[in-house]
Formats: sequence, C-alpha cells, structure tokens
Amino acid sequence: MINDLNWLLFFQPIVEGETIVWWEMLMSGLFWTLGLSLVAGVIAFFVGSLMGVFRTTSSKALSLIGNTYVEFFRNIPLIVQFFIWYFVVPELVPAIKSWSIEQDPTFVQFVASVLCLGLYTGARVAEQVKSGILSLPIGQRYAGYAMGFTEAETYRFVLLPMAYRIIVPPMTSEAMNLIKNSSVALTIGLTELTFRTREMGEMTFAFLEAYIAATILYVIVAMTVNRVMAHIEKKVAVPGYIAGGK
Repeated sequence: MINDLNWLLFFQPIVEGETIVWWEMLMSGLFWTLGLSLVAGVIAFFVGSLMGVFRTTSSKALSLIGNTYVEFFRNIPLIVQFFIWYFVVPELVPAIKSWSIEQDPTFVQFVASVLCLGLYTGARVAEQVKSGILSLPIGQRYAGYAMGFTEAETYRFVLLPMAYRIIVPPMTSEAMNLIKNSSVALTIGLTELTFRTREMGEMTFAFLEAYIAATILYVIVAMTVNRVMAHIEKKVAVPGYIAGGK
C-alpha cells in the first residue's frame, strides 16, 4: 500500500496553470503554525509567570486574581475559547469589530488565535511556575527579606531565577503541547499546517499522503523543541532538584 502512494503529488501545481505546488502550500501552513506557536508561547510565558507569582504572594487579592484566571482558562475547552475570541468578542466590543472588518481576515484569525492559545497556555504555565516557587525552601524567601528586598524584589532576584530552572522539564511538555494545540486554529479558518493538510486531502483525495507529510512535519518541529529544551535543562540544572544537575 505504501508503494502505491503518489509522492510526486507534492510537486504538482495546486491549480492547473499555476506555479505554486502542494509542498509549498504545506510549508506556508507550517509557517503559520510556527508563527502562532512562537507568539502565543511568549504571551503564555509572561502571563503565566505573572499569574503564577500572584498565586503564591501574601496578597489575598492577587491570589484571587491568579486563581480565577487559571480556573477560568483551564475549565473551558480550547475549541470553545477559539470561537469566543473570534466570533463572540468582536460582537461584544464594537471597537474590535470595526477594527477586524478593516483588516485582512487572515491577520484577524491570527491575532485571535494568538490571544486564545497564549492565554490558555498561560494558565498551564501559571501552574508550573506556582509549583516551582512552592518547591523552594521557605528559607530562600526569608533570606530575600533579610537582605532588605521587598516582596517583588525577592521574587525577581531570589525565587523566580531558581523556580524557572526547576520547571524546565514540565515546560518542555507545555511547549510541545502548544505546537499541537495550534492545530485547533483551523476551526476559525487560520491556514496553518492542519488546515492546509485537510485542504490538500479534499482537493486531491490523497489524504494518506497529505497526513503522512503533516505528521512528519509536526514530529520534526516537536522533536526540535524537545532537544532545545533538553539542552537548556542540562545547562541550567539545579543540583538536587532535577536529574540533569547530578
């Protein structure tokens, strides 16, 4: 069966007479997948770090904000959140609707996907940051206070640098999940890799070839992220906390 697959299809024009071929179309989808994952990852890291800190501070108000954020975004299915950001929010906020009408539809889909995926993943990052901070001996916090640091400075100079080094392994999983979750963006029309793969299958009926190619591309990207994170883990490992530090 594998021998019957038409691999030359990837070098055939999408439309007769056009110059763009199917492998170029898949690579354009991969470009959107990588762009979405990268920007959403940056948002997730900063928002998740902030919410993770909020959940471990002495302030009940900040703790409530952090806990509410995490519970809200973790308990709503990701696909529903995509629909909310793309279809519901513009209807509720006229200024956003007016802006989106004036923009290229693909750009609007990208922005909505970035916000949705970034904030959703941020809730998961917040859990990891909280776990990293709470795993540290309480003496480190007191040492920061003893040096005259404020609570904010204690987090910045004492707790977070250590916590980030401890949570590299679980953050590796979150980074890989982020790439896989980016495929849900096809539900609002973003032409990322899964969208292009389905499009190729529907137009050529070569579903097997299309999804084998997409699978290979996803594996390459995910394993690249895995190896980069493994290298970072080895470099920043804290002896006594993670295996890489031995």
